[in-house]
Amino acid sequence: MSLRQVAQSLGLSLGLVATTAALVPTVRATLLSEAWAAETVYPPGSRFGFEPPSDMVPSRRFTGFERREGGATISVVELPSNAFAELVTSFTDANLLTQGLAVEKREPLKLGEAEAMLYSGEQPADPAGRMPAVRKLLLLVGDSTVTGLIIAQFLPDAETEATMRAVLAGVKVRPALSLTQQVDALPFRIADLAGFRPVRVLAGNSVLMTAGPKDQMLDMEQPILVLAQAVQQPPAAEQRDAFARAALYANQTMKDFVIERAQSYRQNGIDWHEIVARAVDVPTNKAVVVAQTIRFAPDGYLRAVGVVREDQRSETLSKFREVVDSVQVK
Repeated sequence: MSLRQVAQSLGLSLGLVATTAALVPTVRATLLSEAWAAETVYPPGSRFGFEPPSDMVPSRRFTGFERREGGATISVVELPSNAFAELVTSFTDANLLTQGLAVEKREPLKLGEAEAMLYSGEQPADPAGRMPAVRKLLLLVGDSTVTGLIIAQFLPDAETEATMRAVLAGVKVRPALSLTQQVDALPFRIADLAGFRPVRVLAGNSVLMTAGPKDQMLDMEQPILVLAQAVQQPPAAEQRDAFARAALYANQTMKDFVIERAQSYRQNGIDWHEIVARAVDVPTNKAVVVAQTIRFAPDGYLRAVGVVREDQRSETLSKFREVVDSVQVK
């Protein structure tokens, strides 16, 4: 498993500080206390806890922490326990450089019962001068039940390297959370499941659901519905149709899209965009119907993608909509 595969599969990037709003002031309401700097804090739904600096709070944009004033982030990705050895092998200097980390030092660590490897270096400054150099610490933690990929990124005037190293070295691993606990930690609440049930929570901001008894849908026997929240600048109204179509076409597990309808609408004071399309499921080569609904907000959007076999569409599309309409963002 390469770092690129990890990043692509979870929608993350090692250039998080330099390429997102973390470099500008973070505008958000928070009830978090300065006292958190002395306590282990677990990002919602995460097994990895830290003692963050007092000016860093759990992020609403990703699993981890970000500095209120911008310029520093700590992101956390959880992977299977057997990923640790594979990642240590694949994290060569050359591979990490392609992902924006020029490695200066690598250090094997022992964190409690867990093996760990700490990579330190920087993302070089943009040659055009648009972005300064960014310091980076990448920590791999190999617990017997989970692997942690933890990335600290910071500008030199935002946090010191000693501070960020201390945060990473103090990482704690708690027992696996139940599915119910993970769902409860999502940044949104589903009021009406409409016959669906959660199967898996992904990256702390997404949930995979299905209608039926099986957890593994290898042959599209059961409908699938994925809900994911993104906290980032949403597209302008005139760009939303193109944005929605691009998001739909980016799904690499489907092909041969034929859009039946695509429309923007306003409901209960909220802007929405919906696409219903026919497609072919690549793994099974079966005809499917895809319903994508995006709910826009000033600071982000909620995206729902439902997939169902063509012969099940009549009884399922309305159920997708029931679930989506019931979602309440926290």
